[in-house]
Amino acid sequence: MLTERIAVYGLLIGFSFIILFHVLALLRIVPYEMLWGGRLQNPDQMVVFESVAILINAIMLGVVCIRARIIQWILKPSVIKIALWIMVVLFALNTLGNLFSKNTLEQLIFTPVTFVLSIFCWRLTIGKKA
Repeated sequence: MLTERIAVYGLLIGFSFIILFHVLALLRIVPYEMLWGGRLQNPDQMVVFESVAILINAIMLGVVCIRARIIQWILKPSVIKIALWIMVVLFALNTLGNLFSKNTLEQLIFTPVTFVLSIFCWRLTIGKKA
């Protein structure tokens, strides 16, 4: 059975690695052709997309930290629950997008990763603390 604890740790680790990956892309260690389904047209476009991705993933990491009470920030439980449902939907849609990526490596690596992150977010939405 997937416990909340496993979901929290999985999301914390997952978001940390995703943010690191996007930082490596900004540093051009990861080639931009490998990102965003192989649809980016130039490095300038990559900088914009990767910056937004880092911001969004940092916000999602914050939501998980608040939900897990790692960060003591008072928000209504309904706000956290809505944010988690949005994350479930975003990761589910991202999983579909990764399936149709032009980059085989992205299909093979990130499709299962985003699927698992979606399941972890879903697990937190159905928990009692949300």
